[in-house]
Order: sequence, then structure tokens, then C-alpha cells
Amino acid sequence: MPPSSRDRASAQGTKRTAATLTLGALGVVFGDIGTSPLYALHAVFSAGVTPNEASVYGVISLVFWAITLIVSIKYVTFIMRADNDGEGGIMALISLVQSAALERRFAKWALIALGIFGASLFYGDGMITPAISVLSAVEGLEVAAPDLASFVVPITLVILAALFSVQRFGTAAVGRLFGPIMGIWFGTLAVSGLAQVVEHPGVLRALSPTYGIAFLVNQGAIAFVALASVVLAVTGAEALYADMGHFGRRPIRRAWFLLVFPALTLSYMGQGALVVTTPGALENPLFLLFPSWALMPMVLLATAAAVIASQAVISGAFSVTRQAVQLGFLPRLTIRHTSHREIGQVYAPAINWGIFLAVVALVVGFGSSTGLGSAYGIAVTGTLAIDTVLFFVVVRTRWKKPLWIVASGCMAFLTVDLAFFSANLTKVASGGWVPLLIGLGVFTVLITWRRGQRIVTNNRTAEEGPLRDFVEEVREMTPPVHRVPGTAVFLNSKIDTTPLALRANVEHNHTMHESVVILSLETLKVPHLPDGERVVIDDMGFTDDGISHVTARYGFQDDHDVPDALALCALEGLESEVDVEGASYFLSEITVVPTRAPGMRRWRKRLFALVARNSANPVEYFSLPLDRTLVVGARIEF
Repeated sequence: MPPSSRDRASAQGTKRTAATLTLGALGVVFGDIGTSPLYALHAVFSAGVTPNEASVYGVISLVFWAITLIVSIKYVTFIMRADNDGEGGIMALISLVQSAALERRFAKWALIALGIFGASLFYGDGMITPAISVLSAVEGLEVAAPDLASFVVPITLVILAALFSVQRFGTAAVGRLFGPIMGIWFGTLAVSGLAQVVEHPGVLRALSPTYGIAFLVNQGAIAFVALASVVLAVTGAEALYADMGHFGRRPIRRAWFLLVFPALTLSYMGQGALVVTTPGALENPLFLLFPSWALMPMVLLATAAAVIASQAVISGAFSVTRQAVQLGFLPRLTIRHTSHREIGQVYAPAINWGIFLAVVALVVGFGSSTGLGSAYGIAVTGTLAIDTVLFFVVVRTRWKKPLWIVASGCMAFLTVDLAFFSANLTKVASGGWVPLLIGLGVFTVLITWRRGQRIVTNNRTAEEGPLRDFVEEVREMTPPVHRVPGTAVFLNSKIDTTPLALRANVEHNHTMHESVVILSLETLKVPHLPDGERVVIDDMGFTDDGISHVTARYGFQDDHDVPDALALCALEGLESEVDVEGASYFLSEITVVPTRAPGMRRWRKRLFALVARNSANPVEYFSLPLDRTLVVGARIEF
């Protein structure tokens, strides 16, 4: 039976959507790894490698097989299968590990802590990538127009300011703009590299792993140090995984295997062929692949590509931040959706401008891509190794694969990851301390918030007291509590305790609404939850008192829209006297006060209090109507 016109239109729409997502992924996801040819080989040979044929072929072989093993096989083929309802990134792996059946509690805690440290290192990567990518591209001016060398840093700062300013428009809009540019970029890389390969086909021998192995064996210590720069060719692999929720697995895989991977391979081989015939090209091998008349257009194109490289890690940082908030490792932050179609496309203003300030400091502080190259690598390789460990824990505990398969795969990938990580440890003193310091700082904030939140929640529970006892007190009050018309919704974390705002209203105003709904929010360890599973209603045995309890459940990627959840309650049979449309909302705004009580060190308590003061406005975060929301202050010591 021939397809109908509706079927054909649907198929064409699906193809257009797939093409649009693939183009968007090209513009957002692959910018980081796509601009590595700007600085990777230059950094390798700056480490002291002699540019003879054997060394060049060895380096090209190592670069090719690093990309193949780490990106094509480990991430694109395997790790991207470990999605959490479509979401990727190290936080998705942490969530999968949290829900895994591990016999030893300490083992699970250690794995989660390891994952949090990996996420913290990713923020370091997110700060260094924009700085080194844009700097290395603008430094092409020193080749095209040496007189403009003094303008490199100012131009870089202007470009970065523009990049971070457009983040609020979202990755969909950015992807539509950047996708075609990156298509041209990868096409240019492929053509320029292919021209050199055709002229010097002997470089094709570098695709054999034997050249890389021979280089490692023969060059010894120099080869080991060079590995620290070879890894620059795979920067962006974690961002590729973290951005999976923005576009999906299939568009990313299509773009990688059909365009990005072949273009990168040709570019590195072309640069290698040029260096073998013209050792002086090491000054800037990518730009020197082009004739003099094409240098300025190439600088402009490279700058655009470098801006896009920054986009990949910035988008990944937004995704990781949102998941960290929902999993309880960060306080409420303002997170804005930027797409009605792809739920994973978000924008976090505080993270955006925080990263921008750090990037400016790095650009001004290091002043060149060569200097930043010393700081780059440790964050990347540390995250690569942590992803490997968490992934194979998921493979064993959730996918139930045999232990011998898990052990073999983990050892194979970890051998590569740890080789690169140990090589990068040689750069700690010359700048590698920067991402480690950033990672340690972020890690401290994340675990401090997690621990502090538990202590404050326990203390708050004690302050609230049992709900059943409170209801009994209200029943026995003399004179009786005055019941005013209408519905009051009190947000509370526990199902069986009394909201502080409700207690304060009764104690100070001696009034209660005729209908009281106590609403608790629960974040599950899945990214999304359908509306049919959103709310659970319980009268708690207080029907005669006009009190109901509602639990609103969310995935860690869902927005906490309280009015929508209350509207679902009406559909689920919440009593007719509950006025969902005209309900008043009451929030207990907690001020935490550090004390000398045990639980955490004093400095960590002060850090927790500082972070708490900068959390997002709960009225906006829970999408509450501003004109029908009352905030009652409360003080909790911890």
C-alpha cells in the first residue's frame, strides 16, 4: 500500500528535524574538539620533540589513536549508551551509580564522591577551553599581520564578552547560527589537510599504531612529556557527552562519524606532512597550510570556530549545573529553559557569568595559548578516567554484564586514561595547578552543600515538630483558631512535620484557612517524570480539619512548577472545596546561623551559609504567583 501524503509529510518532517538537530549538534557539541588542531601539534613539539620524520609520524599516530580510542570508541560508541533518560554527562553517571545495587555503602559513597570531583574538574575545563581556544585563534594575527600582535589579548576579551552575552538566547539559537560555520570549518580542515596528504602520501603510514608505539619506546622521557600535549587533541570528549541532552545521541554520532572525525584526521595528517617537509612550520602548522592570501580569512574563520569551541563546554556546564541542583549538590539556582522542543537546553545565568569572570582572569593572567597549554590537560584527563570507572560500574551493576568483560574493558580504557593523566602531572608546577585548584574549590562547595543541607534539614525537622501533634494543639486551642475562607498551600520538605509558616500563622495570627494543602516536593533519581506519576494525594486522616497532603514528584531535569502540580491534584480528585485557581502560597524562608555545634567544621558552615544566601528566589524557582505568595522568615541554627 503506497504511503499517504500525511505519511510522506511526517517522514519529511522527521528528516528535517534530524538534519536540524545534527546541524545544531555540529555547532554546539564539537566546537571544543574541533578547534584542537589550532594548538595541539604546536604544543606537542614545544615540549621538546625533534621534528624529524619518525617523531612526526609517531606523534600523528598517537593523536589519531587517542581520538579513535577515547572519542570514537569509548565515548561515542560506549559511554553515550549510559544515558539517564536521554541525559548525559558525569552527573547522569552519578545518578545511575546512586541507584545501583552496591553491597557496600562505603563503595557507593566513594564512587559518588569520585564522580563529584570529576564534575568539579569539568568546570575547570569549562573555564580554560574558552580562554585557550579563542586566544589560539586570534594569535593567527601574529602570522597574518605581525604588527597586530599587541591587540591579541584585547580582541580575545571582546570576543569572549560577546560569546557569554548571547548564551541567554539558548543553544538552539546558537546552534542554528554556529552549525553552518562549523560545517565550513571542518570542510576547510579536511580540504587543507587532504591537499598536503596528496602531495606527501607517505604520511598515511602514521595511521599505523606501530609508529606511535615506536615513538614511545625510542623517545622515552620526551615521549612521556609529549603525551601531556597529545591529549589536547581529545579535549571536548566529556563536553560531547554532557551535551547529549541538548540534541540526542543519534545526531551527535552522525555528525562525528560522517564529518568531524574524518576532518580532524585529515587536518592532523596534513599538518604532520607539512612539518616533515618544512620544520619551520612548527611555529603555527595549521595556519601555514594556507597561502598568504588566505591567512586573514582563515584567522576570522578560526576565531569563529574557537568561539563555538567555547560553546560546547559552556552548554555542558549548564547541563551539569542543573543536574547538580536537582540531585542536591547545589542550592536552588536560576535555570531557564531555552527551547520548547528539547528539554535539555537550558541557561544558568550565575554559572554563565561566573565562568566568564574566570576566563577573563585566565586570559589576562597567562597571556598566550602556549602558557594556557600548561594549565590544560589535567582537568580533561582526570574527568576521562573518572568517567571510565563510573561507566563500568554502571555496566556491571545495572546492565549485569559478566565481570570479566567489565574488568577487561575498564583496564583497557583506564590504561590509556591514566597514561595521559600521569603525563599531565608533569605540568602541575607550570600551570596545571589552576584546574586542580578550581576543581578542588568546586568539589568543596558541592560536598559542603550536600552535608550542610542534611544537617539543616534535620534541625528544621526538629523545629517543625510532628504534624499530628500540631493538629491536636489546634483542636484544643481556646479560643478556637479562626478559619478564614480560601485555600492555603504550604510548601514543606517532610510529609509528617508542620510547615514553619503554618505554625507561625497560627501562633501569631491565630488563624487558619478553611482548606490547607501541605505540599512536599520529591526529586527522584531519573531525569523526567510523566504527569501521570507527578502527584500523590493523602488526607493524612485530617479530612475533618480541612488539611490534605500532596507529594509532587519530579525528575532531576524537570522544572518544579508548583501551580501545575496543584492543578494536577484537581484532576486526581483533591476535594472540591480546595480552590486550586485562587490558592494562596506560603513559604518558609530559612536563615541558617552557624554555631559551634558538631557536624561540620566552622569554616564549612560559613561557606554553606554564604552559598545559601545566594540561592535563587524560591518564588521564581517554584513558579509561584507573586501576588498570591507570602514568605515567612525562620531561623535555623546548625
